[in-house]
Parts: sequence; C-alpha cells; structure tokens
Amino acid sequence: MDVFDPNRFTLIDLSVPLQHAAPSEPIKPRIRYHNHRTGFWQMRWLFGVRRKQLKRSKGLGWALEKISAITHTGTHVDAPWHYGPESGGRLARKIDELPLDWFLGPGVKLDVRHLSDGDEITVAELERALAKIDYALRPGDIVLLQTGADARLDSKAYFQQPGLGRDGTRWLIDQGVKVIGIDAYTLDRPFHSMKADFKMTGDAEAIWPAHFVGLEKEYCQIEKLANLDAIPMAHGFWVSCFPVKIEKASAGWCRAVAMVPKAQA
Repeated sequence: MDVFDPNRFTLIDLSVPLQHAAPSEPIKPRIRYHNHRTGFWQMRWLFGVRRKQLKRSKGLGWALEKISAITHTGTHVDAPWHYGPESGGRLARKIDELPLDWFLGPGVKLDVRHLSDGDEITVAELERALAKIDYALRPGDIVLLQTGADARLDSKAYFQQPGLGRDGTRWLIDQGVKVIGIDAYTLDRPFHSMKADFKMTGDAEAIWPAHFVGLEKEYCQIEKLANLDAIPMAHGFWVSCFPVKIEKASAGWCRAVAMVPKAQA
C-alpha cells in the first residue's frame, strides 16, 4: 500500500471563518471569548486550585470560546435532511449519517465568473465550462462552482451571485456527483432573485429549486467556499471537505481544503 505523503501536496484553504457577527450571515453568529484569566476561575471551580498554585502558567488558566450559531454558518456542508424529511423515497440522512467517502475526492473547478447576479447556472453553462477544460465528470467528483462572490464576502454585494437551478443540479447528480460546492452564500440563485420571480409569476417552483432536488436525489452541497482562484488547475487535485459530526443535524461546519500535487502547484 502506498503511503500518503503530505509533502507531495500544497494545501489550499477553501473555507471562510466562523466569525462573530459576520456581515455575510443574515442570522448573526455570536462568539464569546473567554481569556486565560477567565479560564483560571473555571479551573478553580473544577479543581479547587488557587491562582498562586498555578506556577507554570503564572496563575492563568485555559482560553476557550462559547459559540451561538446555526449549523449553516460559515463554510458548511448541507445534508439531505436540510432539503426535506425524505430524499429519493426514503428518510433523508442527516450530517452524521453520511458516508465519509463522499467528502474526499477528485476536485473539478468550473469557472462561471462571467455570469451576473441572479443568473442561472444552466446545464448548457456547465457543459461549456467542462468543454473549456476538456473534462468529463466521473462518479465521486466534487464539483466546485467558481462565481467570484467570495471576493465580496464582507459587503452587501456578497449576496449578488449566480446559482444553480433545478436542471443543472439534477444534471450534476446524474453524472455521479454527490457533493457540489460554491464560493457564494447559497447554491441556488440569490434569495432576492427567487423572491422577485415568485412575486411576478406566483409560481413557487421559483423558490429553492436546486436545494429541493435533494427531495428526489440524495446529494450534499458545500456553501460559502472561498479562494477557488488559488487552485492552479481546473482538475487533477483533491478536495477534503469532512463536515463536523453534529448529531441529527441538517448541516455541519467544514474546513474545506484543496490538495494540489506540488509538481503542478
């Protein structure tokens, strides 16, 4: 068996931080930071130790943080349970129930930065992007959609993005793709575009079409990726995107990483 040699790869962080009151989060996360002086009082409560007895740390304790945030904060993986109670005619799986091999696989970066706010990433757009890089999708590929929205992460313009619709999402899943990522707030078109379409037509099919494909076909998505421009090729690299194992959850926070062979980095 070949031994995995990390020195053969350049690791590229594709994640954004879970940030206190982040501008890119409509539901603001809250992080309370407990410093080392606070940590002493926690140690005193647990162990009955006095400050002067902690000679090595000069009377200080540990640091820790208390986080209040939804599981869809920051870079995260959505589980089929997020889309609805059933997927493909059976109980939808939650984030702690999904196979690990979905979250480590060959990466394929599709550049759709020419699309504008509210545009749909159609099947034709996906096929053009694949033809441009001379690549055919294979089962197990992890597709990363590059919109460029991550460059606007800390501004209101972050929510201006293209997104997948029903047809594009189904098409990717039909190629054997189980995980689809995007460097934007949502895999779907932005909320304001879906809302405008629904208001104009009265047709609720305009709402959350990419996500709702998960009611019929099991798949996961990674939202709020970043730094896809740092990956020096469109394919030929690997992606690790294991979600945090949160019991019975609809999503899990994720430290997504691209592993690029150094000969090509």
